[in-house]
Amino acid sequence: MSLKPNLQVVKIGGNVIDNPSALASFLTDFASLEGPKILVHGGGKIATQMAASMGIESQLIEGRRVTNEESLRIVTMVYAGWINKSIVADLQALSCNSLGLTGPDGGIVVSKKRAAQPIDYGFVGDIIHVNASSLSGLITAGFSPVFAPITADASGQLLNTNADTMAQALAIALSSAYDVTLTYCFEKKGVLLDPADDDSVISSINPASFQDLKDKGIVSAGMIPKLENALKAISAGVSVVRLCHADNLQKVDIGTKISA
Repeated sequence: MSLKPNLQVVKIGGNVIDNPSALASFLTDFASLEGPKILVHGGGKIATQMAASMGIESQLIEGRRVTNEESLRIVTMVYAGWINKSIVADLQALSCNSLGLTGPDGGIVVSKKRAAQPIDYGFVGDIIHVNASSLSGLITAGFSPVFAPITADASGQLLNTNADTMAQALAIALSSAYDVTLTYCFEKKGVLLDPADDDSVISSINPASFQDLKDKGIVSAGMIPKLENALKAISAGVSVVRLCHADNLQKVDIGTKISA
C-alpha cells in the first residue's frame, strides 16, 4: 500500500472549454475534488477563430498545431491569458484556491524547440524538465495550479506545447512524491470503438491494443498523441490513467483505463 499522498492531475479538452455550460459543470466538479489537484487546459477554438479573423491560417498535423511566429503570439494571448485567467477566476468563485501558470512561471516547465525534421511544427516545444520541487511547494502551500500549455526554452523563447503532453509530464514528475491519478477529460465517454456510437467505449487499452487500434484506423488524429501520452505516463510511474467524459470526472470506474 502506497504511503504517498494522493494527487490528481486533470487535463480538460478544448471542446469542453468551447461550451460554457459544460465548462461550468466541469469546474464545479473539479473544485469539489478532495485533496491536492492540478488542472491543465488546452485552447479550444478561440485561438483558431482569432487567427482566422486576422487572416492567419491554422494548420494541424495529426492533431498537433503548427505554430508560426504570428500563431505563437495568438496562442500565448488566448491560452495563457483569456482562457487561463477565466478558469482561475471561476475556480476562485467556487472556493478553489487556484493559481494560473505557464511553463516559464518559476521555471516549472522547461522545453526545447522541436526539430524541424521530419515535420516542421514551428514554435512547438517538447518538454525536457519539470521542476517538481517548486510545483510541490505550491501544492503544499494550498494552491491548485492551473496550467496553460505554453512553455519556454532555456533562452526564453516561448513555445506552444501540447496540453496532453504537459499533463503527462507534470504527472510523471510528481509521481515520485505523490500517488498520481492522471485523467484526460473531454467530450466523449472514453476511447470509442465506433466513433458514431458514443456507448462503444473501450474499457482498457495497453500498448499492444493501442497499436492494433491505430493499424485499423479506429484511433487517429488527435487521439493518437493523447493515448501516446497516457501510455507513457502509466509506464513511468503514474498510478492511474484514464480518459473519460468531463461529466464523469468523479466517477472513477467510468471511461477508458490505460494499462502497462
